[in-house]
Amino acid sequence: MIVTFLGTGSGAPTTRRNVSGIGLRFLQAGKWWLFDCGEGTQHQLLRAPMKISQLEKIFITHLHGDHLYGLIGLLASRSLRNGEASTLELYGPPGLDRYFRAVMDTSPVHLQYPLQLHIVSEGVVYEDEDVIVTCRLANHRVASYAYAVEEKEKPGAFRVDLAKAAGVPSGPLYGALKRGEQVTLEDGLVLDGKDFVGESQPGRKIVFSGDTMPCQSVLELAGNADLLVHEATYADKDKELAVRSGHSTAKEAAELAKKAGINQLCLTHFSPRYEDEEGDFTMEDLLAEAQKIFPCTLLAEDLGDVPVKRVRKSVGGIG
Repeated sequence: MIVTFLGTGSGAPTTRRNVSGIGLRFLQAGKWWLFDCGEGTQHQLLRAPMKISQLEKIFITHLHGDHLYGLIGLLASRSLRNGEASTLELYGPPGLDRYFRAVMDTSPVHLQYPLQLHIVSEGVVYEDEDVIVTCRLANHRVASYAYAVEEKEKPGAFRVDLAKAAGVPSGPLYGALKRGEQVTLEDGLVLDGKDFVGESQPGRKIVFSGDTMPCQSVLELAGNADLLVHEATYADKDKELAVRSGHSTAKEAAELAKKAGINQLCLTHFSPRYEDEEGDFTMEDLLAEAQKIFPCTLLAEDLGDVPVKRVRKSVGGIG
């Protein structure tokens, strides 16, 4: 899986950063998901490695404009791809359905594909044989949800070499052993499937905080994640602004990451006040503020990629 940032700024776009939009790419499956869709997201896709036709799901964290106002345009553009009419699923908080209907009623868009709209609440919002998506209510000025995407553990590869060495004839017995079942050979020898399967592949866990002040629900959701994408709108010196607007500082995001026992933290949703490289406080200072507490921290950049590799990790506690 690869996280690709389509927008990393807050409030309004700048010459360096678009507003919120994050792609999650499933390379082997040839599909991708989108988390938030601020104004201009479809323009960013013109320079990104994802195809709009391969977009499978959209998850909206909350209904503020810098996370939402690119949605209708993107949905409409997807209809202009001839012959590409695969179903698109849209997930988001209460009110997303009213917003969608209101726009459609006043400026109709004739979607050339099925659209399924799901209103989320805390808990599991999607699950298939490979992944499970869970959301928790964060702490913002409006209802805002953080999402966790967690792969299910995959069984290890079947060791054909061991089966042959044990004298197992190819055929149905191979399948039984691969499923972990016990089999009995013609000579009465009983074999246990678990002895013929390699080490299981751990699933990866990625958490997207959305807009939030530091809170227990996001801390719990992020527990032992491989990657936490957390907003860091302000620096600690501007904490008063963060509290007033319902956002987090870089220091607070790092403190939460440390408590959650994650592998890597990626900060996003930055105030443009730190973009001046000659200013009193720069983006490098923002990064240093977080890395002082949680060294495995990086800053998201528009059109930047963050690969998430499988890492076998011990389960830690949440402080």
